[in-house]
Amino acid sequence: MPRKFIQRIMPKHETVRNSKSLKVFGKLLHDANLWHLNRRSAAGGFAVGLFFAFIPVPFQMVLAAAAAIPFRVNLPLSVALVWVSNPITMPVLFYFCYLLGNWILGQPAQGFSFELSWQWLAQSIATIGPAFLLGCLIMAVISSIIGYFTISLLWRQSVVSAWRERAQKMLERAKHRAKHESND
Repeated sequence: MPRKFIQRIMPKHETVRNSKSLKVFGKLLHDANLWHLNRRSAAGGFAVGLFFAFIPVPFQMVLAAAAAIPFRVNLPLSVALVWVSNPITMPVLFYFCYLLGNWILGQPAQGFSFELSWQWLAQSIATIGPAFLLGCLIMAVISSIIGYFTISLLWRQSVVSAWRERAQKMLERAKHRAKHESND
């Protein structure tokens, strides 16, 4: 079940290989292990992708691909999962990260209003930056660990269930054959 579901949501190899932003990796993208879909590579791909989804930098997809290559995990999953933080979900996720960072640092949340200026950015980095970055780092680590173990567990349960189903069918066929042979 996880394999079929993941294959449906995963981008095609050609799409990822031909991505302009990933051309920087060149021949490294031709490693077959980056495209295999098994329990280890899928769980690792989820971990890498979810980790970089919470890192507040541009080019998260490139960073996820750069991490997937040395870890030899599924590259398309790693790249696709950074889109957990997208323009729609990003404000909520990053505000939660900020609140988490404040809670851990024992600071009260500060009110702020967004302005598109360098002055506002510099001031915000000094005031809300430490709590925000700490919250992002903690959520990146927690989500990647949860993602890794959840996919590993689901994959294992799926394999065990398939084996049990196969064994049950074989047992039923054997009983059916034995019944027909005893009637003859």
